[in-house]
Amino acid sequence: MTDNTNKKQFEWSIQGHTAYIEYIINTKGVIFLTHTEVPKALQGEGIGSKIVFEALQEAENRDLDVVPLCPFVAAYIRRHPEWKRVLADNYNV
Repeated sequence: MTDNTNKKQFEWSIQGHTAYIEYIINTKGVIFLTHTEVPKALQGEGIGSKIVFEALQEAENRDLDVVPLCPFVAAYIRRHPEWKRVLADNYNV
């Protein structure tokens, strides 16, 4: 996974296609994960879950608090409650 800071998205290129998660980082150290996109050619292969995992890991490594505005990211955190540890204060999924 790479961080395309120009497009403000984490990207993962696979088989000539790019899956990504768009984000916004504010000055208070909060990352808002706003949209996840997996090309149709890659759907059903678990790519979305893998890129969400990598994005959450990157946020944790950078000590950023996460606000999952993307429904897919929020659902991932509900299925993997151990990731609630990275959620911004007073935020729940």
